Formats: sequence, structure tokens, C-alpha cells
Amino acid sequence: MGFTTAIIGRPNVGKSTLFNRMVGWKKSIVDDVSGVTRDRIYGESEWGGKKFNIIDTGGFVANSNEIFEKAIREQVQIAIQEADLILFALDVITGITDLDDEVTKLLRRSKKDVIVVVNKVDNHARNLEATEFYSLGFKETFFISAINGSGTGDLMDAIAKKIKKEEEEFEPQIPKIAIIGQPNVGKSSIVNAFIGEERNVVTEIAGTTRDAVHTKFNKFGKELILIDTAGLRKKTKVHENLEFYSTIRSINAIDEADVCILMIDAVEGITQQDLAIFRLARTKSKGIILLVNKWDLVQKETNTARDYEVIIKEKLKPHNDIPILFTSVLEKQRLIKALELAMLVAEKRQTKVSTSVLNNLLEEAVAIKHPPAIKGKLVTIKYVTQIPAQTPTFVFFCNHPKYIDDSYKNFLENFFRKKYDFCGVVINLFFRDKD
Repeated sequence: MGFTTAIIGRPNVGKSTLFNRMVGWKKSIVDDVSGVTRDRIYGESEWGGKKFNIIDTGGFVANSNEIFEKAIREQVQIAIQEADLILFALDVITGITDLDDEVTKLLRRSKKDVIVVVNKVDNHARNLEATEFYSLGFKETFFISAINGSGTGDLMDAIAKKIKKEEEEFEPQIPKIAIIGQPNVGKSSIVNAFIGEERNVVTEIAGTTRDAVHTKFNKFGKELILIDTAGLRKKTKVHENLEFYSTIRSINAIDEADVCILMIDAVEGITQQDLAIFRLARTKSKGIILLVNKWDLVQKETNTARDYEVIIKEKLKPHNDIPILFTSVLEKQRLIKALELAMLVAEKRQTKVSTSVLNNLLEEAVAIKHPPAIKGKLVTIKYVTQIPAQTPTFVFFCNHPKYIDDSYKNFLENFFRKKYDFCGVVINLFFRDKD
């Protein structure tokens, strides 16, 4: 399961700037105008070899009747409920306000692990002023400047220490398959069809599934666990508290899964939100297959499926290795094929290749295309080996790893992908120095 950190606090204390600093790129809108972040932003960070999810919430405003401020307050409460760690962001320039006191009371009632983060501490005078925040009574307090990064390394160290390094199991285990996608694309219906009974409630109302539901069963003589998640909806359309609650649970379900079945609506086509969900699963190195559901509602001609697939692959670029299947849960079309594909992808993620076989393949690949010489340097790849990981991961040892360009990395990835039919499987290639 993933470790989730939520950044909360009143408006304009620099939560979004801190979020951007932690994830390493500008994903959240940052502005001097108070209350710019009105929706939650989700990101993933890695520090000290440990990965964790980050939720950037809107500014907390206690006892406000203004509609969006009330919604933010409720969503922050849910973030507190669901997060493993709370970063309580404050502003040294303004000092401790009544609103900060309100947040403090809320956090104390929650009994969650809290780190106080005092932002905008960028000189000696402000460092002295920031000592007043110790009076809030929390065990851990850090003085930082999110905008220039001062103190953020120590903060990240503290977060990483709280994440227990899970012992990775590389022996075959029961595969977990998460059904993901936007609301009302047929996720609960397909789980019911897979297991042959009405285990999950199915209605025409988007967002019926409020939590991730795990179903263990046997198919084709093999055990597997299906995870039916609530739909991941565009953040601007999440108005209901329980939807926000279920969105966090959906992200955690993706963390837990080995393979994600991403369902899209054939009538709607693949949308930006579908692509965002795809990228989330891909970033987390999950196996992926894509189901185009409600195919029975699409008017068809001779090459409709082929043309539809071309459009999808164009939008998924450069990830053109994803299996795409056209299904209808209502008509029970190709559902068994979908489950077979998911189980095949789960099996392929466990592929182990001996070093001798890998190096024979490497010789074959280099014979087809030699690494390009760059700046007069001739690159020679000495050998390759597979290292233990949850998805196939290969390390190439060479004399000048920094001169292996992206085009050659892509060539090697595609070569090994084709040899072992890693369709729908993320494979990782690393290049290390070896004289």
C-alpha cells in the first residue's frame, strides 16, 4: 500500500509551492492571491529510495459559510482521515492566527502523525521569529522556504524515516487486478460479470462505489484478487465529500495492484481524465490493459475498431505497448479475454531472465544497432543483468553510460520488449559505469 502525505493549512501559506518542491515540478497553480488552490492536487515523490503520495489541499478556512471554503474544509477533514502523515503548513510572516488555532484543534482531535512546516523562513530574523510556532505543541517542527528549497531536504528526510520500507516479495504471489476508470464506465458491472454474481451494487448513478472492494476468487485454475475502485473524476467535478474520499482510496488501490484494467467509455472516447488515470498507473509501474467498454452502443463499419484503436494509440504515445480490447459488459463480449489478458500481464511482470540469456540477446541487439559514438567516445556495453524488482528491471554496464542517448535506450527497450512479449508491462532499463 502507498504512504500518503497531505499538506493542509489556511490559504496563502505556500502549500502549493511546497507541493511543487516535493514532487519536483510545477503541477499545482501558484499565485500570490489567497485561495488559488481550490481542488486537491495529487503527486508522487521519492526520497531516500522511498516513494509516497502527496495531496495538496485547498486552504483551510474554519467556520466559513462561503461555499467553496466550506467544501475545502470538509475535504481537508477527509484528507486528514485518509492520510498517513499531515504536513501542517504555516506562514512565519503572518504568525499564528485564529485560523491556525482552528486547524491545530482539528489535528489534535484526529490523533494523526503531524509535522509542522513553517514556511517563508529565508533569513536569520525570520528564523528567530519562527520559534513561536513551537508553542503549538507538536513534536516535530521544521523551518523552510518552499520557494528556494531551504530546509526542505531535512523535511523530506523526516518524512522518509516515517515510511516503513516494505520487504519486497519477488516470489510469485496472488495477482491483484484493480479495475480503474472514471465513474459509470462499468467497473462494478465487470467485476460482477467476472465473479458470476451480483457482489457489488450497480446503478446508473455515477460514483456508486464509495470504497475499494476486494474480491478473491479462482479463475482458469488460478487465484486472483479483483479490486473494484471508485471512479477517478476530474478534480473540478468532485463536489461530493465521499467522492473525494473514494478518489484517495482509488489511488491507494492502484498502489496495491499488480495490474490495472483501465476502462473507458466507447461512446465518450478516450478523454484527458482517462489519460491522467493512465499516466498515474504507468508512473507507478503497474501493468495496464485498456478496455473500451459499451462497444455495443457504437455504430460500426468495416474498420471501426481498427480506426478507434489508432486514435487511442496516438493519444497514448509514446506508450504504444498497451493491450486494447473492445468489450461490452452488458452483452458479455470479450470479458473472459479481458481477464485472460490481465492475468497474462501479471505473469509477464514476474518474468525472470538469466544473465547468460540476456547477454546473448544483448549481442544480438548490438549487432543490429551499435550504440552511437558521441563526442568521439565509442560506447561499449559490457554486459547486462536483471535485478530483483516488482517489474522487469535490467542494468546495462558500459564504459560511458552518460552517452547512451534516449533513442538507443528506446531501441534496447523495444528489442527486449518484443523478445519477451512485455505488452502492457513496464520494463525499466538502467545504465551503469563499468570500465
